[in-house]
Amino acid sequence: MAGHVYIMASQKSGTLYIGVTSDLSRRVHEHKSEAVKGFTSRYGCKRLVWYEEHFDIRDAIAREKALKKWPRAKKVALIETMNPDWSELYPGLWW
Repeated sequence: MAGHVYIMASQKSGTLYIGVTSDLSRRVHEHKSEAVKGFTSRYGCKRLVWYEEHFDIRDAIAREKALKKWPRAKKVALIETMNPDWSELYPGLWW
């Protein structure tokens, strides 16, 4: 099963949330609609700013764990390599 690692943000340079899922469109929609109460709803992390696809969900889980240990500056640099303006990437997920 494939998977995605993703980063949600509250705003440019705001609070970050790193997650992993097998269905990125569904999971981002859940964050945006606050379907599940928790960190992202509490801190307003509703903007998908970065994601990465993995062919094996186990690789995605390992990558998520590694990213969570990175310092914030390295996470920001990662986001800005894909998305320098921190634009909302969710509309482009219709695969």
